[in-house]
Amino acid sequence: MNYYVNCNAAVSGDGSKDKPFKRIQQAADKAMPGDEIIVAEGVYYEEVSPVTAGTEKAPIVYKSEKPLGAVITGACSISNWDNYKDDTWVVKIPNNVFGTYNPYTTLVFGDWLNANITCHTGEVFINDKSLYEVETLEEVLGPKFNEIAWDRDFTKHTWYTCQSEEEDATLIYANFQGKNPNEENVEITVRPHCFYPQAEHINYITLDGFKVTKAATQWAPPTALQDGMIGPHWSKGWVIENCEISHSKCSGISLGKHKQPGNDNKWSHYKYKDGAQTQRDCALIAQLEGWSKETIGSHIVRNCDIHDCGQTGIVGNLGCVFSIIENNHIHHINNKRNLAGAEIGGIKFHAAIDVVIRNNHFHDCTRGIWLDWQTQGTRVSSNLFHDNCLSRDHLLTKESKDGLGLGEDLWIEIAHGPTLVDNNIMLSERSVKLPTQGVAFVHNLFGGAITAVGRGVKNGTTQYDSTRYTPIHLPHRTEIVGFMSVLHGDVKFYNNVFVQQKVRQGMIDICAEDKDGEWDDGNLIVGTLSYNGYMTEEEWKSHFKGYCGEGSTDTRDKYYMPLPVWTGGNVYFNGAKPCDIEEDYTVDTEHEVTLKLVEKDGVYMVESELYKYLPKCNIISSDDLGIAFEPEERYENPDGSDIILDIDINGNSRADNPVAGPFAK
Repeated sequence: MNYYVNCNAAVSGDGSKDKPFKRIQQAADKAMPGDEIIVAEGVYYEEVSPVTAGTEKAPIVYKSEKPLGAVITGACSISNWDNYKDDTWVVKIPNNVFGTYNPYTTLVFGDWLNANITCHTGEVFINDKSLYEVETLEEVLGPKFNEIAWDRDFTKHTWYTCQSEEEDATLIYANFQGKNPNEENVEITVRPHCFYPQAEHINYITLDGFKVTKAATQWAPPTALQDGMIGPHWSKGWVIENCEISHSKCSGISLGKHKQPGNDNKWSHYKYKDGAQTQRDCALIAQLEGWSKETIGSHIVRNCDIHDCGQTGIVGNLGCVFSIIENNHIHHINNKRNLAGAEIGGIKFHAAIDVVIRNNHFHDCTRGIWLDWQTQGTRVSSNLFHDNCLSRDHLLTKESKDGLGLGEDLWIEIAHGPTLVDNNIMLSERSVKLPTQGVAFVHNLFGGAITAVGRGVKNGTTQYDSTRYTPIHLPHRTEIVGFMSVLHGDVKFYNNVFVQQKVRQGMIDICAEDKDGEWDDGNLIVGTLSYNGYMTEEEWKSHFKGYCGEGSTDTRDKYYMPLPVWTGGNVYFNGAKPCDIEEDYTVDTEHEVTLKLVEKDGVYMVESELYKYLPKCNIISSDDLGIAFEPEERYENPDGSDIILDIDINGNSRADNPVAGPFAK
């Protein structure tokens, strides 16, 4: 059955085509498996909460009649501002307007948030640009440039909120820099979500073709209920496609965790147990509560434009398992820099078991993708990354890092794999941050460095052991079979192209501060040289020839050595450097090559001479990649079939012309 919704209808009808509902929620309350809700063009000021699940064969579909014509917003327009002084205006809003959730009394809060700046979940917008919250009225009256925000010139548009001393009301002061807010499109966010079920297990919902924007979302760490403007809320089988998703205070889409009442932001509330331990608890509790392949995950996010969110474009711990993220444009994430800490990136996933992230475009984020813990069966394939960093020269100061690091295209942290990274183009100054093991890099183009190799296992102590242990799962399942720390190594590099690009002096200066850090090494040299000193497989195996058991004089150090590294078919240009155990490789010292990213009519191309100089290589398959050491799981597809890397980033066969890098021709 089809239900129709049109916010511009004179009166709300029965949901028929001739008498449509005025609100999407009215259709959501009626819809049953197999139904389609067709939403007319217009702006829908509501928080839609699906109440009935679809089924795998009969999902409930919410569809914008005109692509991107139906807008679901968590904001409301404000046009009754009074001039307070000069460019500063004030509005008074009775608190009963907000109902049970007032974003202007609710602080952004949660584990792994750097809460050195007071920040509310609400936002103020003028003409679809969000103003910068400050902590005092004086900073609104006399604003200064915010030197760590990307759009520095707009940062004097400031706002401040407090509660009225005279009545039960919220006051918002804003500096609109000479514009009259009553003559412009000024909005404030008032709802915590736009499309998000209140109940768990509302399975098999499709959201197609909407603009979703401006919600007062909460910080989404892995140890809490993870909020997003859109989210399945601990369900299975959602499809989010052809949408534009923007301007969430924190996260745009959450595929993440449900609320565990006894372990919700526990580190922030209960200071006596470390966050790494509460995160381990989250996974174990979820397993006891029924987290499995049959009940959670298997979502699809595709063909979406996701941008201008404060924390992440897509976030998810545990609930993202078995999902596909494809053909999305994810950009300008965390550019305001009003939020800092961990959990920030275009995508931030924990436990991305059998998740496939492919054919996406990541740029102008402080970090492209961050995969944290349990990257077992994860594949990152055929993505374009560039300008994911502190990418403006005026940001390159020690203060600008603010606990976040310098950013990179891809960060894989403290996991055991198997994780396959293939056919990607990574052009930022730092391509990969790699304090982990169990990763295979095949047919990638690296224009930036590999950093943080051998780091990140210790958890911040100076006197005691704080080794981080992360879960290991059954292959292609969620069931936990053990925990282990990261030994490092167990990394494979085949048929990659490494090109040293020119690095800004500011990056060189700021990276020098990190060369001895636990979380970074400040490396800016492109290549595999970070693995100097690691062993080949043969050298590693030679340590295990003797018996090591009760009564043996042999130590057990060999069980805790760094694991071996495998290489082959890699090519190095412009001074990019191989590691000291590199095999079957080419260092081209004769040709200087450039990498130039060119955009025309929305299509991106890499202009480079390097393909004139690439030698032939071998096609790599699951048999070549073998297993990841700790889980003893093959590099294979989620269904257990072999991977054969004979198709390039553009879908072309490389069978007749196997050369290094992501392009067959």
